[in-house]
Amino acid sequence: MAYKADVRTTFEPSRVIQPIYTGGSVALSQDGKVLATCLGEEALLTDLNTGEHLARIEGDGEPITTLALTPDASYLLVCSRSLSMRVYALQPSQTLDNALEPRLLRTLKPHTTPVVTIAVDSTSSLLATGGADGVVKVWDLRGGYTTHTFHGHSGVISTLHFFQVDPAESEQPTKSKKRKSKQRNVEAEEVPPDEATAGYRLASGGEDGKVRIWDLHKRKSIATLDAHVSVVRSLSYSPELRVLLSASRDKTAILWDAKTWQQQSTVAVLETIESAGFVEGGRLFYTGGDTARLRIWTTETGSELTQEQTPGAEMEAIVDVLHHDGLPFLLSVRADQTLILHSLEPLAFLPQQGHQIPPLPVVRRISGTHDEVIDFAYIGADRNLLALATNLEDIRLITLEASSNGSASGSAYFGADVALLKGHSDIIITLSVDWSGHWLATGAKDNTAKLWRLDPANNDYTCYATFTGHAESIGAVSLPSSAPAVGSKEYNNPLNHAPKFLVTGSQDKTVKRWDISAQSGKVPRAAYTRKAHDKDINAIATSHSATSPLFASASQDRTVKIWDVESGEAIGVLRGHKRGVWSVAFSPPGMPALTTGEIGGASSAKGMVVTGSGDKTVRIWSLNDYSCLRTFEGHANSVLKVVWLPAPEQRKGKAHKSVQVASAAGDGLVKVWDAQDGECAATLDNHIDRVWALAVKPPPMLSAEDSMKQQSQDAEMADGDEEATAGESTLELVSGSADSTLTFWHDTTASTALAATTQATQRVEQDQELQNYIRSANYREAIVLALQLNHPKRLLDLFSAVVNGPHEAGSFIGKKEVDEVVASLSDSQLWNLLRRVRDWNANGRTHSVAQHVLYTILRLIPRERLLNLRNRRRKTAPVDDAADGELADAMAELSTKEKSKESVKDVLDGLKAYTQRHYERVEKTSEERFVLLWALQQMDDVGGDVLTSGLSNGVANGHSEEDMVMLDRVM
Repeated sequence: MAYKADVRTTFEPSRVIQPIYTGGSVALSQDGKVLATCLGEEALLTDLNTGEHLARIEGDGEPITTLALTPDASYLLVCSRSLSMRVYALQPSQTLDNALEPRLLRTLKPHTTPVVTIAVDSTSSLLATGGADGVVKVWDLRGGYTTHTFHGHSGVISTLHFFQVDPAESEQPTKSKKRKSKQRNVEAEEVPPDEATAGYRLASGGEDGKVRIWDLHKRKSIATLDAHVSVVRSLSYSPELRVLLSASRDKTAILWDAKTWQQQSTVAVLETIESAGFVEGGRLFYTGGDTARLRIWTTETGSELTQEQTPGAEMEAIVDVLHHDGLPFLLSVRADQTLILHSLEPLAFLPQQGHQIPPLPVVRRISGTHDEVIDFAYIGADRNLLALATNLEDIRLITLEASSNGSASGSAYFGADVALLKGHSDIIITLSVDWSGHWLATGAKDNTAKLWRLDPANNDYTCYATFTGHAESIGAVSLPSSAPAVGSKEYNNPLNHAPKFLVTGSQDKTVKRWDISAQSGKVPRAAYTRKAHDKDINAIATSHSATSPLFASASQDRTVKIWDVESGEAIGVLRGHKRGVWSVAFSPPGMPALTTGEIGGASSAKGMVVTGSGDKTVRIWSLNDYSCLRTFEGHANSVLKVVWLPAPEQRKGKAHKSVQVASAAGDGLVKVWDAQDGECAATLDNHIDRVWALAVKPPPMLSAEDSMKQQSQDAEMADGDEEATAGESTLELVSGSADSTLTFWHDTTASTALAATTQATQRVEQDQELQNYIRSANYREAIVLALQLNHPKRLLDLFSAVVNGPHEAGSFIGKKEVDEVVASLSDSQLWNLLRRVRDWNANGRTHSVAQHVLYTILRLIPRERLLNLRNRRRKTAPVDDAADGELADAMAELSTKEKSKESVKDVLDGLKAYTQRHYERVEKTSEERFVLLWALQQMDDVGGDVLTSGLSNGVANGHSEEDMVMLDRVM
């Protein structure tokens, strides 16, 4: 018979979407797979193909100024404001798949000021650093020492670039140049020149607008390019054309002849340039800057190849562009912490001279951080997309499906951006999605609401209508929640049938109902406007009834009002909260009624409403008489979002029989409440800031035929054995926080209950097995199993029976069989036994048994093994017939969850202290006994002789001295 364990509601995070970039330097490996980014004080390595985090490097307490990744992704270099440069070796993880293990090789102090820029050569052997002190240093990356130190710039070093030229064609300086260079040249290490480095060059650009070319072989500057009038932001070299490209914030890009270092041409870009580089073998070059336009130019003519582009917003400005030869894309880094991959495929076939091409297509958009997640909603027929409102004017759509194409330019991975909905001019506050997932309503601080038509299958996302009329910010919107009749044209083709109405609530304290036209673009008008509350309206929800729809409005005035959608009349008010109400939700169809306390009635067939308030409580209300049915207390801050979990009939297994709601609060916690018992069923903790958003993944939209099949299957399951429904629930709960984190929680209640029942059943069976071993005097199995099950009382009883029973000659503990068991114990078993003996020895009632067991251990176990017990017990020994207890040892360690750092010395010190106390007590008792015996011998009384004889015989018969002392006192 299976043991019935207590059922606990449990949720586990299945996936977490976290920030990968919050500003600063970005680096990319040559194969385009590993992306290195700054995450505050930390550095993060990410797989660009899958979005998985490969490694996280902790900071040193100061912000990162720059970082670099060697082309072969074998080293990572991180510089911070602490003036330190840390060099990490990157190796594949031995324990985790698709992960890297960063190992700190060395920490250097390259400059007396923070390092501003850093560059690595193509061989991953040389490193160049440029500081705010105007000094450029070249390092041997593997050796960790300086090879060159260059002076010459008068300001901050802004960019560095390694390149190679043909040594035969390199400039041969005159004697006068040599003499002059010796006077103004570099302070270099005394390293003899190596002919292998001939042709190695380093270009450096500074805040002074100058570009200097350094010959690493001759260890001096061979040219100074003085043409820019502002900070040089980017340098790139084309070996095919032997041309150096420099780009500056003076809005120009200059091409330099590498033979003569004369200007070959100057391109007026007419925008502040932050990054530039060659593509397509030097035939073209790109520029990116403050207008957020990635532009392509021809090297030969200096004309722009891309068509005219509309300048972007200031927050969309390009701060860097990454590219390596052979990669099919450019990676542009934006000021809003967004990374965008642009395909280079259109450049493979250049148009005829005079023709232009469209801007490079965007193949992927990566949000470095989602900032503060305010609200979200599942969208799409399969609910495989998530629409995010993230403290911006745009809506981000991210995918919740894994990629089937493992390339950076292929299909999107889990959590990758799919589309961006642009249209609002201020921050979006609220979202609402209809029953089908194809229509999304948004409300923003620009006093408008918008309705979006979403067609993920065709990648078509358009604004269907804009609702204008509120005088202040729209803080709440809601589309109809009820689905149309199965088989109707609205059900079969929801994309071509917009929702019938939209309800909006604003800071102007009014609610409006808007009738949505069947024609796109037609200006909608409000069917009615009602003065709803005395303060801001925070949330609006619509009921799931199709015949008599209702909507609820929650406000800062501490009330919730229930309205009739058709007439716009308030039909009820929910009063009871002591602070403003932040969230409201109607119970879904099929939700069972709640019993109402002493009367024992039900909550009503009209349904229920759940609310969350700034008074830190969650309340459930009846729509029958608008009374409060339940009040849940437990959050330490304002409750910001509440949702109903699916009805018990829609969730698998006997573990889901209660009505549950979930709430998210400003304390960073998500709590699941049992509505029937009024208790907290689970607390979900994975956020460090306010949790604004919370949603339950709805089931995917089914066709009419699939819907009928599903209803038939549900009916068969309801009629069948309940045990058949004990499978895992498909419930998914997602929470979004101000810490820019999205956590996807999966309901593991069924699996947890099954595991608990299985474990409890095994425990009962093992307990029975232990009792059988004890009854049959099978000491080996009994001792090993008692140690494994962590049964100190039964283990003590077993040893007590042996110690207090008849003693066999030559046995240390009383039975030779038990001696053999103690001698054959493994390291982990011996360690557990030694700790038990320490505990028994501290008790005056059990110290005698503890001393016998300790004496046996000390006589049978070598001293060296005891001293090394703590280390050796962690090693795994091979399991064979002679040592079958090793498997039990591992199980014992897992069951006891021993994670303390207790050493053998600590245990022995505990044994020594109490053993010394027992020895002193026995010694004192012995002295008292000697005096008593001497006094009795002086007595001529016959009774005294008898007593003396009895005492002597008692000791001779094996009674302990303590027993004799007790007998003396009794006499």
